[in-house]
Amino acid sequence: MAVSANRLELLQIADAVAREKVIDREIVLAAMADAIQKAARSRYGSETNVRADINSKTGEIRLQRLLEVVEQAEDYGTQIPLELARDRNPDAKIGDFIADPLPPMDFGRIAAQSAKQVIVQKVREAERDRQFDEFKDRVGEIVNGTVKRVEYGNVIVDLGRGEGIIRRDEMIPREAMRYGDRVRAYVYDVRREQRGPQIFLSRTHPQFMVKLFTMEVPEIYDGIIEIRSVARDPGSRAKIAVISNDSSIDPVGACVGMRGSRVQAVVGELQGEKIDIIPWSNDPASFIVNALQPAEVAKVVLDEDAERIEVVVPDEQLSLAIGRRGQNVRLASQLTGWDIDILTEQEESGRRQKEFNERTNLFMEALDVDEMVGQVLASEGFAAVEELAYVELDEISSIEGFDEDTAQEIQTRAREYLEKIEEEMDAKRKELGVQDELRQIDGLNGQMLVALGEDGIKTVEDFAGCAADDLVGWSERKDGETKKFEGLLSKFDVSRAEAENIIVQARLMAGWITEEDLAAEQQVDQDEEAEAVVEE
Repeated sequence: MAVSANRLELLQIADAVAREKVIDREIVLAAMADAIQKAARSRYGSETNVRADINSKTGEIRLQRLLEVVEQAEDYGTQIPLELARDRNPDAKIGDFIADPLPPMDFGRIAAQSAKQVIVQKVREAERDRQFDEFKDRVGEIVNGTVKRVEYGNVIVDLGRGEGIIRRDEMIPREAMRYGDRVRAYVYDVRREQRGPQIFLSRTHPQFMVKLFTMEVPEIYDGIIEIRSVARDPGSRAKIAVISNDSSIDPVGACVGMRGSRVQAVVGELQGEKIDIIPWSNDPASFIVNALQPAEVAKVVLDEDAERIEVVVPDEQLSLAIGRRGQNVRLASQLTGWDIDILTEQEESGRRQKEFNERTNLFMEALDVDEMVGQVLASEGFAAVEELAYVELDEISSIEGFDEDTAQEIQTRAREYLEKIEEEMDAKRKELGVQDELRQIDGLNGQMLVALGEDGIKTVEDFAGCAADDLVGWSERKDGETKKFEGLLSKFDVSRAEAENIIVQARLMAGWITEEDLAAEQQVDQDEEAEAVVEE
């Protein structure tokens, strides 16, 4: 069959649109078929089920009316009785559709305009889908583009087959962009929105620096060196922690490069941002000491439960450790994931002396001993009366100047003091209305019950409704800073595991759970652990 001029023109238009918009030719032809269907409905009636097919080789347009096969037809424009349908197709059954050919039609001006709108809309949707599919897989990559325009501080970047946006807060401070400038940025999010896919770019994202180093340092690209963590103050200073999987390769030296060539290439892209390259370590104390470079550290004290560390530095190193406006310690905290408290040697010495005096006074008052005995007990490392009351007797008698009788007397006084406090607390507990049943829970003492009662927790059911966070507190980390929230029992040095245990006891006592429930839960945990070991 010879292809007529108008059919050939239809195929040429489809090819041109597909090439220009970089979408599949079949999508364009399907859009044209939808447009013809819409125009045909306006001609034959909107209730008519019209189907248009375009032959992708010849450009021939075929129009058909689809009639649904029913037992008894009520509307012969959309339905056909089963008896008549079987005259055309002996295998027809109710629910099938019979195609009824329609004669070719000429489009009027309004129908043609409507068809054009349908084609434009369908092509635009296909173009948006193509852009989204292309860029959604590029999240986490660096892209190159040209500045197309700047709107209210936001930079619109032409990426060739799409447009990205660098919002003002994702720009390096004091960085000026003008029309036509070449720009590199990190794709951190791609969203499908009503106006088309939105490609969000960043030059301040920590991973932007990671990708730049990956491009500049072949050892990182090959996986020999890993960047374990990054902390940035965009445009000012950054710290990265690196580790080598090959003991013969120095990770810091490889990232710096010959005469600093590799790190300088990254610094140049980041508008002069100073970069400290830190060797990563499994030991938190060593890692934090490295992270605080260039400051020298005299001593560190870790609190692993609270993920908090105290760092003692010489007096003259304090300003260097903290950095301008706290920058050095803030970046070190972000890099390591630990809260870091900086103390000078003088401050630490003063604090130790204060704690020593407080413990001495506590022992003097509780045990009715003189200052010298109180100081000896405090200097031996005893921090609380409970420790003296329940420690092995020989630990006290072995102190120089103490004999067994002295040790026995100290322990007796310690226990009498604790019993007196417990009696006072029990009276206060009753005054607050805290139930006796709560005393039966192992791990709760009188002081704890008073603290709970003061917060309105007075029954086993009240306590069973608590979570571990309610008792021991919790931490929230935001923008590199950790904010700690106190729990009801924070001042009693109760661990999270102990808090969970006493809550379980309360729930068992209240009848919320049974021993069988606990056994089943433990079995599930054991099975999951076994599966994890097998996978490893």
